[in-house]
Amino acid sequence: MRLLILDTATEALSVALYDGEVIVAHRFEVIGRGHAERLLPVVRELLDDAQWSMRSLEAIGVGRGPGAFTGVRIGVSVAQGLGFGLGVPVLGLSDLHAVALGAVFRAGQLGVQAQSVVVALDARMGEVYAALCDVTPERVVLRWEALCAPAELPGRVGPRGAVLLAGHGFAAYPALAGAFSTVVACYPDELPNARFMAPIAAEQWRAGLARPAEELEPVYLRDDVANRSAP
Repeated sequence: MRLLILDTATEALSVALYDGEVIVAHRFEVIGRGHAERLLPVVRELLDDAQWSMRSLEAIGVGRGPGAFTGVRIGVSVAQGLGFGLGVPVLGLSDLHAVALGAVFRAGQLGVQAQSVVVALDARMGEVYAALCDVTPERVVLRWEALCAPAELPGRVGPRGAVLLAGHGFAAYPALAGAFSTVVACYPDELPNARFMAPIAAEQWRAGLARPAEELEPVYLRDDVANRSAP
């Protein structure tokens, strides 16, 4: 298995090469702007480092959002272009799920255990891109993602034990973290990272969920009314 994973949905740019077992090469940069100019050179650099050819790739995974409109479009467009050019399928990966995975890994390094992860990325306009994930010994499972006002998020999440909070929505709205009980840690600087998307991409690949490049759809949530409401 040779997967290329890329993400440009936030101020971070990240790229990873994954062989199904380990991250072969990885780059994570917080650049703010300039994703379109920087992305393909980073991809080429990592392929050279890993001594992989572009033609050896079997699928392209990409952060399909939600996130900054322009950033999501850049990532999805590049993934589609590579998919078309190489004749390989693509995998759309949730950026909110990636934030949760990164936060769980970070907490685990400190011996902090959580039962749930609440993700909030600042969506501007007085809203956050939010997600709830369940943490099991084997996996971090995305339960739902939605666009909502910060004040609505605790009610959507409901009572939870051992909650981990992650995403810059908690920096944009500092009072939000205090609305949750039993918080074990809060990482307001956590951003999506291709390193943590890679195992999810591999899982989807093995499950036969890769799709032709033309079927890849960005997820904005703000424009997708059907997905705005969470259970």
